[in-house]
Amino acid sequence: MRPRFVGRLGVADVVTIGNAALGFLAVVFAFVDVRLAARLVLLAAVLDGLDGVLARRYGGTAAGPYLDSLADVASFAVAPATLAYVVLTRGFDVSQTSPSVELAGIAVVCATFVAMAVARLGLYTAYDTASECTEGVQTTLAATILGAAILAGVDEPAVVLGLTVAFSYLMVSTIRYPELLARDALLMGVVHVLAVAIPSFAGRTFPYGLLTLGVAYLVFGPWLYWRGGAFAARVYGNA
Repeated sequence: MRPRFVGRLGVADVVTIGNAALGFLAVVFAFVDVRLAARLVLLAAVLDGLDGVLARRYGGTAAGPYLDSLADVASFAVAPATLAYVVLTRGFDVSQTSPSVELAGIAVVCATFVAMAVARLGLYTAYDTASECTEGVQTTLAATILGAAILAGVDEPAVVLGLTVAFSYLMVSTIRYPELLARDALLMGVVHVLAVAIPSFAGRTFPYGLLTLGVAYLVFGPWLYWRGGAFAARVYGNA
């Protein structure tokens, strides 16, 4: 008897499921090598972009949007929260094996990140999939910035704590983010792949580059990047 998904899922769905598997692997390896886990989260983000390209090229399936959100819960909610948990407990020298107020506080912060990411993904699937913009910071962007920061060595516990708390709010905020233009998505994708493949090259150039691009879009995207806007028309010629 063949599995139920045979004939029902497309090539994009297979990539999406691979994204979910990478999220699980990132959780496993976070307690062994947090930078390897960060690379796996970033690789999951590459697959997240790739499945969209494949869906547009070969066609999607009815299950695609649901699989995408479910995979994102693993890779861009649970996995980055686990990275933050490991960095914070180790950075603040909090034991992971005995209960304490500090451990409970870190756990609550990371659990809040997961909860807000899940809420954001549900709202996106229900309201934003057909729009050129979305409300709240994308879970992929939040995970990418956290992963790139850890991979670049910008992993001081205070910084990671600040990012985790900030993203917990920003993911469910009403700030509207536009989709990246194809040329800019390609540039970020190339830097993304290089950050995963050769993170230590030239003093961690590519993780730093990815972190810079991610933060730039996070801060300036809602205000300066709108298609048809005056700034976008001058810089990108896409009015």
